Amino acid sequence: MSTTTSAPRFALRHVQLARAGIAAIAAIMVTFSPDHSAAVGLAVFSGFAIVTGLIEVLSGWLTYPSTRRAVPLLLGILSVVAGMLGGIQIWRSTTFFFALVISWALVTGLIELIWALRERRSPGLRLEARDSLITASFTILLGLGTLLVPAQYALTYSIENPATQMNDEFTLTGIIIAVGLLGGYAAIIAVFLGIAGFSPRRDALPAKSATSRDDEEATA
Repeated sequence: MSTTTSAPRFALRHVQLARAGIAAIAAIMVTFSPDHSAAVGLAVFSGFAIVTGLIEVLSGWLTYPSTRRAVPLLLGILSVVAGMLGGIQIWRSTTFFFALVISWALVTGLIELIWALRERRSPGLRLEARDSLITASFTILLGLGTLLVPAQYALTYSIENPATQMNDEFTLTGIIIAVGLLGGYAAIIAVFLGIAGFSPRRDALPAKSATSRDDEEATA
């Protein structure tokens, strides 16, 4: 029976670049949207979480060996579920935005953080684990940062308009800050994963052997 190895069909760099791409789209949508309401924030989060989750599920089957695919699959499923919940229009309120984003960020961030710390014990996986560790840390910071924002916060301020010589009033609310945090998080993740994806692979995921593939097909 052959024991030769083959490269993963969906390599780690492809996973990182795909995630960077969808994160960049989310960051651009938040940055250039004049509306930072809960409805817009949940719409952006929904698309970001669903696509990110599908990428993670795909990577679980095509990138990771059977002994390491459980956590990517779990993270992918959690993100897809969170994204689908965010897509329910009648639930799109300020309170729901805070509850959903905080829950998703803390749960998925902690799972990925614990997984990365365990992966660092394997010499061949330390650099990959470091990337996951950094990503998880940013995700947890998103959850903690959003948790510290008062949902009902509102600050009214005025800025003089040179054209009218009058003051224009604006209101900074908690949801505007929270949606901004989501956009900032997406931008950071896009840059970091983009750099990681384009960087030379110094260590790679263990490739599946023909033997393991045969065993998986036999048990299917």
